[in-house]
Amino acid sequence: MSRPRIVIVGAGFAGYRTARELSRMSRGKADITLLNPTDYFLYLPLLPQVAAGILEPRRVTVSLSGTLSHVRLVLGEADGIDLDGRTVHYSDPEGGEGTLAYDRLVLAVGSVNKLLPIPGVAEHAHGFRGLPEALYLRDHVTRQVELAAAADDPDSRAARRTFVVVGAGYTGTEVAAHGQLYTDAQVRRHPLGGGVRPRWLLLDVAPRVLPELDEHLSRTADRTLRERGVEVRMGTSVKEATPDGVLLTDGEFVRTRTLVWCVGVRPDPFVESIGQPLERGRIVVDPYLRLPGRPEVFACGDAAAVPDLDKPGEFTPMTAQHAWRHGKAAARNVAASLGVGERRPYRHKDLGFVVDLGGAKAAAKPLGIPLSGPAAGAVTRAYHLAAMPGNRVRVAADWLLDSVLPRQAVQLGLVRSWSVPLDTASPELARVPGGPGAHLKEAGPRARGREAARSGPGAALAADTDAETPPGPEPGSDPAGTERGSGPVEGRPDPGPAGSRPGSEPVANHPAPGPEEARSAPEPAKSQPDHPGPEPAKNQPGPDPAKNQPGPEPAKNQPGPEPAKNQPGPEPARNQPGGEPAGHQPGGEPPRKQGRNGREPDRAPGPVKRTDGTPDVTSAEGDS
Repeated sequence: MSRPRIVIVGAGFAGYRTARELSRMSRGKADITLLNPTDYFLYLPLLPQVAAGILEPRRVTVSLSGTLSHVRLVLGEADGIDLDGRTVHYSDPEGGEGTLAYDRLVLAVGSVNKLLPIPGVAEHAHGFRGLPEALYLRDHVTRQVELAAAADDPDSRAARRTFVVVGAGYTGTEVAAHGQLYTDAQVRRHPLGGGVRPRWLLLDVAPRVLPELDEHLSRTADRTLRERGVEVRMGTSVKEATPDGVLLTDGEFVRTRTLVWCVGVRPDPFVESIGQPLERGRIVVDPYLRLPGRPEVFACGDAAAVPDLDKPGEFTPMTAQHAWRHGKAAARNVAASLGVGERRPYRHKDLGFVVDLGGAKAAAKPLGIPLSGPAAGAVTRAYHLAAMPGNRVRVAADWLLDSVLPRQAVQLGLVRSWSVPLDTASPELARVPGGPGAHLKEAGPRARGREAARSGPGAALAADTDAETPPGPEPGSDPAGTERGSGPVEGRPDPGPAGSRPGSEPVANHPAPGPEEARSAPEPAKSQPDHPGPEPAKNQPGPDPAKNQPGPEPAKNQPGPEPAKNQPGPEPARNQPGGEPAGHQPGGEPPRKQGRNGREPDRAPGPVKRTDGTPDVTSAEGDS
């Protein structure tokens, strides 16, 4: 009898826990496949510390293949599910496609940034859901402080030193708390002049900070933020975002180059394509985490509407704590459906909450005991170390070093503004020009959301956009080529044969196609990549013949109506009996000297080849 096939889609808190528990329970007696766009599990609660320079990025990532034994990892994103055929279709990071068959399916696709219909936000704000966004924010904040310190214009200096965070939940509160400490430490080395400090604003329409948590935690967080100088404005949000700043709902216009969007999350739009009942965008499941009418399909985490048995008529909230527990319950019930153990409905008991406020400060309520100050900070860090499935020693070492050494305020420049748009279905992946978008099929909302994010706006709300402009098509090229993922990586050539597409836009100093491409291409252009475009460029075939290209007038060293030098034709070439002297060919221009010795190299009739005779083509691979 063949072993059962279990496919888990997503490796967030719910998916990772499901895979780990099933691996332990199956002991190699089931084929477990984990489909995820990255090869790591991201511990989201510590992401603000990455943005603040406390932890290195890899500290908050846990290797999937290194920690999940008996689990096969497949890199890719699900594009569609055939519930009747029991298959999952996916696209891999390089644009390839594949299909996974299953006997049991666990959907744990998680959540993405929550958007609101506010003008300018999608274009000028950035979220905080993935590692690329944290790396971008760290570089961006560092750059703004450095530029503010060097600026002569007071208005520019004020805008660059102002940072606006929208959303006073878990993420927004921690980002503002850590951000204020980070920039204060930075200005001690780069004074802004006049003794001014960086300005941080935390906005929310709710009546208090951390509205979903206990009032003790809210009061502690609010007091700590205000003592540090963070402007906490409750009942206020953004009415409009512009390149110069944000207009608040109270009528004030705040000049800023930084807008961090932390208003919450929404379920991954991929679940909409499954065709099952939804509850506010979350797929409905029963208390055993099964889809109604589909006993072989389970769902958990932020994308699943799991009934809260302790609060009839309600569903468990979208928190990491619940997602982690969903994963354990899903694994137990999947195993029970295969004859191992007994199934159980999902029930939970709150063990308390912790909020890291940076430094030695935190707000915590473990087991119902309210704590604040250093005691809460110690409990918070102990909780995170216990909850992390790996890297505990490295995280503790970084905390120790941060307590005795100054932080390194440097820009790595690894993530640009345009690569982390707010409106994206894949916050865990940075946008890459020329990525696999051309190979995606419009199979569902996730594919459409990913394509829209790659081709849509998402530019920085900053004057530093000159340094962060995404590589796009040259003037006269086809803008749709970028949407199809065909745009070249900046500074690298496109692998397609030059001249194979008439009217393509050349890019200077890019290598030409190899001999095979030259033989098969209708117009062998020299040293040009292919950029589709309506206007023919120099050395490209089009309405007007360019130099060294076939057209109405014969080009040098090309077979055509008039023979070129050293080419067979009706007129003899130089050094032939009865020939015309060099440089006086009938009907043609005097040829330029070529070659190192000023002589025209001998060439046989046929397509023009490179003088070195070797191809020089570098592939431009996009990593999505």
